[in-house]
Formats: sequence, C-alpha cells, structure tokens
Amino acid sequence: MTKSQFTVHFWGVRGSIPTPGQSTIRYGGNTSCIEMRCHGKRLIFDAGTGIRVLGDHLLKEMPLEAYIFFTHTHWDHIQGFPFFTPAFVKGNTFHIHGKVSIAGDTIESCLSKQMLDPNFPVPLGIMGSTKHFYTLDFGETIDIGNGVTVETAKLNHPGDAMGYRVSWNQEVVVYATDTEHYPDRLDENLVHLARNADFLIMDCTYTDEEYWSKTSPKIGWGHSTWQEGVKVAKAAQVKHLVIFHHDPAHDDDFLDKVGEELQATFSNGMMAREGMVLAVAPTED
Repeated sequence: MTKSQFTVHFWGVRGSIPTPGQSTIRYGGNTSCIEMRCHGKRLIFDAGTGIRVLGDHLLKEMPLEAYIFFTHTHWDHIQGFPFFTPAFVKGNTFHIHGKVSIAGDTIESCLSKQMLDPNFPVPLGIMGSTKHFYTLDFGETIDIGNGVTVETAKLNHPGDAMGYRVSWNQEVVVYATDTEHYPDRLDENLVHLARNADFLIMDCTYTDEEYWSKTSPKIGWGHSTWQEGVKVAKAAQVKHLVIFHHDPAHDDDFLDKVGEELQATFSNGMMAREGMVLAVAPTED
C-alpha cells in the first residue's frame, strides 16, 4: 500500500439485507462495507456481507494490520464479520472500534453474541488474529498514526449510529450511514461532520416520494433520501456526494434513474457501486 495514497474502495453498498440476483448486478447486492487506504493505514467501515469479499482480497496481502470502525450493530452492518477470513489468521492485527449499544453492550460483546449458538457454530475466540477492542463516544477524534485522524458524530437512527470523518492534511472523506433527516431542519451534527469534505458517503436509501408515501411511508425507519443528501452536501460545501445504502427493493434500473436525477440536481453526485474506487488524492510513486 503506497503511503501517499488516499483511496476509497466499496465492497458492499446495499442496505438492510443482501440482494443477490440478476437485477442487482451493476450496483451490487452485498451489505455495507467500505475500505479506505489512507497514507499507509487501512481503515474498514462496517462488516456487512461485503467484508467477506474484502477478506478474500486481503489474503494475498498478509500479514496485515487494519482499523475497523462500526457505525452500529444492526444486522446488515455486522453479519459479514464471522466470514472475514483474515480475522481467523494468526499474525494479522485488527483494531476494532464501536460505540456501546443502548442495551449496554460493547462492540466486542455484540460481535461475540452473533457468533454464539444458536446463531453461529464458531465463537469469536476461535479467530486467531490479534484483536484490540475500543469503545468510542460521539464527538471523539482518534489519531491512528501517519497523520490520519478519525472524528465521530451522532447520527439520527433508531438505537443510535455513529458517523465518521477521516482526515489526512486537507483530504477528507465522511462516512455517514445509517441516518435519517429531520423534517423541518438539517442535521447540524451531520453538516458539521461533512464540512468541506472531498467525499460525503451518505445513507440515501429512499426517494422523497417513497419516504412521504401515503400508502407505505418510511418516516422513522432511520434512513434518508437522496434529495435530502443533496441538501446536506450543499450546506456542508462538500466536493462530491456518494449515494449509499441502496434499498433492497431498488434494482439496477431504478438506481440508474436515481443517478440521472441526482446528476441533474448535483453534478458532483454519484451512485455507490460495488467495486468502485475513489481517488481522494493522487498516488505518488
């Protein structure tokens, strides 16, 4: 990994539940997992089913050290962790971060519980890698070395979720999922977290029409719309907006149409796709 590099790799961009099949090939069906390679540090955000694919990719780079950050522990953000092969390999080191749940569970206990019978046959303790667990609070800033910092903020989601701002010098990427907009105002926490970011990766699960639907509204479900994402991006003066956490009911054709409408509204907007790589800063030899 080149030390001067800052790139973002999308391994899972879907929300709520994996959606494999012919209708989701172009955007992907794996749930949330983002990797950032930032000036010699590898950061992983969430462990949806996309982290299994990332793990297969990382097998050729071992031994490795990585920093894993969880937004929260709803199923679609942790369900891939038991299938993250590098975590089973001795010699690898993972620094795992997350907030305490509203039930009082640490990130370690949440990951452990999902790997206990009757949910899973292999317990967390079988994983042979070195794992360090850290509890984060909203508003913290963590320095992970090489000048890379991670700032946290509270997101508006049932049970709470944590947004992250990764910075190196003047280069900034913000990962903000899962979060719901407020009907009468912008979320000040989110706007501050996203301030002047190069890329804002934001939960924009719905369209406004779906969110305010008279027959099946999504109010209170914990997710925002792409139209509200544009409002946040403009208010925070971000350079690029990435629409993320695609609804499982949205197939490739539907997301193509959203992307067209997004482009017409915010020219530096884009749809997250599995396999997509964003260059935040040019790579130097």
